[in-house]
Amino acid sequence: MSVLVQNLKTGEVIDEYRSDKVVPPASVMKLLTTAAALETMGPGFRFPTILEYSGTIENGVLQGDLYIRGGCDPSLGFKGRTGFLDRWVKAISNAGIRKIDGAVIADMTMLDGEAQNPNWLCEDAGNYYAPGIFALNYYGNTMNIVLQSGEPGTVAKVVKTEPAVEDVYFINRVRCDKIAYDGAFVSGLPYSRERYLTGAVPSNLGTFGVKGDLPNPGLLLARHLTARLREAGITVKRDATYEADYNPLMPARTELYTHYSEPLSEIIKETNVNSNNLYAEAIFRYLGTRYTLPGSIHNSQDLLRDFWRRRGVLIQNAIIKDGCGLAPQDAVSAKAFVQLLTIMAASRNREAWMASLPISGQSGTLKSLCPKTELEGRIHAKSGTIAGTKNFAGYIDMPNGDTLVFAILINSAPGKAKHVQTVIQQYLLDVYKQYQ
Repeated sequence: MSVLVQNLKTGEVIDEYRSDKVVPPASVMKLLTTAAALETMGPGFRFPTILEYSGTIENGVLQGDLYIRGGCDPSLGFKGRTGFLDRWVKAISNAGIRKIDGAVIADMTMLDGEAQNPNWLCEDAGNYYAPGIFALNYYGNTMNIVLQSGEPGTVAKVVKTEPAVEDVYFINRVRCDKIAYDGAFVSGLPYSRERYLTGAVPSNLGTFGVKGDLPNPGLLLARHLTARLREAGITVKRDATYEADYNPLMPARTELYTHYSEPLSEIIKETNVNSNNLYAEAIFRYLGTRYTLPGSIHNSQDLLRDFWRRRGVLIQNAIIKDGCGLAPQDAVSAKAFVQLLTIMAASRNREAWMASLPISGQSGTLKSLCPKTELEGRIHAKSGTIAGTKNFAGYIDMPNGDTLVFAILINSAPGKAKHVQTVIQQYLLDVYKQYQ
């Protein structure tokens, strides 16, 4: 355990236990990532995705290739919102292009080829919550695998994927069993066409979905744009493809159109409220590109550590392996989080920061914390849960106008996570009642 509660304004310590000891933060790790991004880039920053072309346009024919240059935007096509593709087609048409004598190419070279964080567990790879991270992310890097269950003892059939991925190959071992829960799992690696399906599902359930990651979201985006162009009457000669290797001497290209994401303030709100790992890791990887190109996981780790060290946060003994907290090696102290939260409460970006945190009993991952108690609506915090770990860090608004800032990190506790949360909830209520 590592615990610290103190008065935000005066710094008075209300309660403390091993506050300088590092423990796995789980998704509370996202506070380090999102706060650094907000302070570095500002709430109005937007991730760019740029349409470019090589060659020349003559008599309506692009004698070259059309490129989609990725800028780490995690929100392209998120939740199936692909209306932006119509704007891209219009921009291409407005440039006078009626035929592309080449291909649509997904340029994912802003990041190195290490799309899967090597510090994540192998059993997580291929699952929707641990997707590969690319310079071009699309559809939340997630596909829904629709299965058809049958009689007990049979193997469930793969019906389709949503979105359709034409070259993915499933090695399917999902059995239908007399159970009442979904126990199917997906595994695989970025760029690989193979996905392994294992586990069990209820028998005679009909069709249902299992979420897995997209092997190559940039390529799927290039294919979707190619299809939209052809539907609009713009001929594309070759099939869509992608580039993953950074080339500082790439041939000259001409910028055609720049698509911008929603503001960073909205990106980090999705990250923290819904604990979105893809969003957190895309931000984390983008931060690494501020050191050098292509961006690497190592650069991102160094930037995050250096950023908070320079601001006086107790980060020297911390272990930073990713930006979302999925790596079991991650370790941060309660004191470090309280120091970070104190800095952000005084930041010029305070409004955007506070808006990015879920509220107890009301929103996001804090909806189940302190509902219908005196603390409902009074806690703005980030939660973190992985096997054996249950954590919270944030702020408590007191009736007298004071604010308490806290971090409660519990690792390897006996019992289920929901039982640990019950204990934490009672602790927070005790602190609230005693302090007021």
